[in-house]
Amino acid sequence: MTSLQSLPVDTGITPASASASISAAPGSLLELVLRSLDDDQAQEIVAIPLEGKSSVADHMVIASGRSTRQVAAIAQKLAERIKQGGFGNVRIEGLPAADWVLIDAGDIVVHLFRPEVRSFYNLERMWAFGDQGVA
Repeated sequence: MTSLQSLPVDTGITPASASASISAAPGSLLELVLRSLDDDQAQEIVAIPLEGKSSVADHMVIASGRSTRQVAAIAQKLAERIKQGGFGNVRIEGLPAADWVLIDAGDIVVHLFRPEVRSFYNLERMWAFGDQGVA
């Protein structure tokens, strides 16, 4: 089973070394997304709260799959589960290539990557800009 992690307050710490657990309200869209990714064996699952950083969504979830085939399968299953959970239809971008798939579920944006593509773009670091304490 993979571990679910939230991005720590201190920027520059990679998701693999983060130790805090993600807490999501039972029955929430975030809980459904995290459970679905874990069930489908996504790796290095990270949830980043976007409150105060962006009005686009409440959370960004980033995860990796081992191959393009697994990334595409995780994305399709997640979209099905979100719809079955009563959270409406989602928009999916990048599914044909499946190197980087973006799933827009309204309040939550999910990025699924192959590991090499994820390390290249390093979204965790980019979105952690407001988490650093004031010196």
